Amino acid sequence: MEATATLDRAASAITMMADPESSSEQLVVRAQHGEVSAFEELYQLTCGRIYALCLRMCGDVHLAEELTQESYLRAWKKLTTFRGDSLFATWLHRIAVNVVLGHHRSRLRRDERPAEAAELEAIPAAGPSGDGTAAVDLERAIARLPDRARLVFVLHDVEGFRHREIAEMAGMAEGTSKAQLNRARQLLRKALTT
Repeated sequence: MEATATLDRAASAITMMADPESSSEQLVVRAQHGEVSAFEELYQLTCGRIYALCLRMCGDVHLAEELTQESYLRAWKKLTTFRGDSLFATWLHRIAVNVVLGHHRSRLRRDERPAEAAELEAIPAAGPSGDGTAAVDLERAIARLPDRARLVFVLHDVEGFRHREIAEMAGMAEGTSKAQLNRARQLLRKALTT
């Protein structure tokens, strides 16, 4: 019995390498019918990208782990609503964005204050990066951006959302989204050139 399960998993892995989209569809169908191991496989296929998205949006490793976990919990609960109109990874990506935005909104409500001057201070310089660490410096600089600026920067410049979509998702005016993106770019430019 155990050998059969191992062979099934191996065959599934080979199928995924050959045609990842159709195998994801098969995994989704199996998971929608309550097969936990199929959802675990979907998790293995997508967790790196979802974690990276959460980390870029929130800038905190531990919080990103929590938000990633929350994203998968919501996906599991809502899996029966997935109709296959888009790829599973796209659907899951949207859930993760909504989880991070929801966390951001609830934190703003708790704090009940606009961004303070301390958040607007320049980001500390990343230092020279002639040794190939430019990507790491950029990630660190993004993580140090003020919350709203980082959120808009990641959604617009990294994930490709339009300002109208960001404004709708984040509950801000479209002009505010544009202003936050401009601020983020200026702070990043300053941090990476000094």
